[in-house]
Amino acid sequence: MDTAFLVEETKPSDLGPIETLLDGSFGIDRRMKTSYRLREGNVATAGLSLVVRDHHVGIAGAISFWPLMIGKVGAPALLLGPLVVNPARQNMGYGLTLMNAGLARAKAAGHGLVILVGDEPYYARVGFRKLPAGHLMLPGPVNPDRFLYLELAEGGLAKAHGLVLPPHRHHEISTALTRPHQASCQ
Repeated sequence: MDTAFLVEETKPSDLGPIETLLDGSFGIDRRMKTSYRLREGNVATAGLSLVVRDHHVGIAGAISFWPLMIGKVGAPALLLGPLVVNPARQNMGYGLTLMNAGLARAKAAGHGLVILVGDEPYYARVGFRKLPAGHLMLPGPVNPDRFLYLELAEGGLAKAHGLVLPPHRHHEISTALTRPHQASCQ
């Protein structure tokens, strides 16, 4: 069913309607969730913000993928989300269409690991599984049963251990930790 929809890259003019759709679907308190800490100050990965349009409802669904760096080595990964489907178009294949298209593009671009916080039964349909306990940590609370991953390249998860951060935060922390301590002796 997911081949019946035309997936397009998100345009700047789509951002307002997508935010309205997200607020209506998940509430304005969605920004308080840990996964949003990974989006703050971050920029979605080019070519991986996608929409499906419907002439009756406008944007029928949208998805984005965000760059991440994991652990001391800064292993690269992507954060999937948010994924949203207009309530009038749910259970019609729009979400799966967007995930399959986005994951295919991410794999073609050489990305090896995607993580998300979501319902395993839904995301398992495209191959996501629960993360092994203690393998990765998010910068805030998360239900471990909802912390999922998908390897797009063999060994993608094996390369990633530790704290998950957006690139700018990883760089800030890494830079601060590598600066020599300059104590003054007076």
